[in-house]
Amino acid sequence: MALWGGRFEAETNEYLKQFSESISYDKRLYAWDIAGSKAHVTMLGAQRIIPEATARTIIAELDAIKARIDRGEFEFKIELEDIHMHIESALIDKLGAEGARVHSARSRNDQVALDIRLYLRDEIGQLIRLLRAFQRALLEQAEANAEVIMPGFTHLQHAQVVLFAHHLLAYVEMFSRDAERLEECRRRVNVMPLGSGALAGSTLPIDREMVCRLLNFDRVTRNSMDAVADRDFAIELVADLAMFAMHVSRLSEDLILWCSQEFAFVELGDAFCTGSSLMPQKKNPDVAELSRGKTARVYGALTALLTLCKGLPLTYNRDLQEDKEQIFDALDTVKMILKIYPPMIASMKPNAGRMAAAAADPALMATDLAEKLVELGVPFRTAHHRVGALVKYCREQGRALDGLELAEMRSVIPEATAECTRLFDPRGSVAKREIVGGTGFQAVKAQIDFWKKQLAAEVGSCPAN
Repeated sequence: MALWGGRFEAETNEYLKQFSESISYDKRLYAWDIAGSKAHVTMLGAQRIIPEATARTIIAELDAIKARIDRGEFEFKIELEDIHMHIESALIDKLGAEGARVHSARSRNDQVALDIRLYLRDEIGQLIRLLRAFQRALLEQAEANAEVIMPGFTHLQHAQVVLFAHHLLAYVEMFSRDAERLEECRRRVNVMPLGSGALAGSTLPIDREMVCRLLNFDRVTRNSMDAVADRDFAIELVADLAMFAMHVSRLSEDLILWCSQEFAFVELGDAFCTGSSLMPQKKNPDVAELSRGKTARVYGALTALLTLCKGLPLTYNRDLQEDKEQIFDALDTVKMILKIYPPMIASMKPNAGRMAAAAADPALMATDLAEKLVELGVPFRTAHHRVGALVKYCREQGRALDGLELAEMRSVIPEATAECTRLFDPRGSVAKREIVGGTGFQAVKAQIDFWKKQLAAEVGSCPAN
């Protein structure tokens, strides 16, 4: 008979056992379930709810059960439903009635809420460390290629010249925001729900603050009904993962384009690409393509969680069992991306010559000419119109912007000076953009220096598991 089966006469239907089990996936929570149980039992002993000697015996057996699971010697059974029932049943098998005291003053409702929070707290610490490693890989490439010039794009059209390092550092900024979101989410995860019971707390004289201290939570939950029903923290985490996946997908799209023969801006290491089963010449950027595709998978997990919770009345409902597979899958997907992407970025070889050739088109400096006219006192919209007319003239005449003599330029732009004919050098264009956050050589060096210091300082400050 199941541990909850006292009021039942019939055996559980075999299909229901299969339909309702979660041990096939929630067994990964065993270490956190045991940690929570140890803290709970310590408190029960301290409060004289159970004998202190019994508490010590239970804690020792919980350690023994964890060691068995660690070694792969623990048998998981579908009829025991979930990780909580497996561990409690193992205690009872070993200790008899004394083992059954472990569940005093708690429910599986607050127990699973605790387990998920403990687990996610550790996972977030790992995610932040992996994100920082990703940033460092991009930063190292930026520093190694700090003077490589390339065309920047808007609407996937050549727009203005930028530094390759500036482009990479844009993703360092995105991933920094992702890390910040995770750190903020961790604060909302780090709230202790145990003691809320099924929904109404307990009549036993428990000490929730003691459990909170033992498990290093920031505070206890304030409302027992909310505590067992709440999955906001998990939805928030998966939303943060979806945002990260979106950023990776954008980087992946850039890399896929840059690796194409039409661009040929970079080459990725062979270890991170695959070939074609038919075409011997192919070298495909599979990591980037798979990461772009797996973004949809993370989005799916977020959509599933939001849909799962949208119609649930208070408090706990069995529907919430379905949250874990989505959480686990999103975490596993993102962690795999975070593990494979940094070494791939490190393997990347930029083709500086190819990028420079693409950036040499004088049309990319058209805005430089318009801004020079502004410096000469021409209103910007007038300057924009003048330069647009010059571009049209050059196209009609089959001429390049940098091939015009001053007199010919003045036939379209009366305000032009001799300096206006010398604005079409990509390196000179970059050098003029030394504003904070700009793509100038010194501005980008300042970005690199900032991130070197920032990431070095954060190596030792990331949350520990």
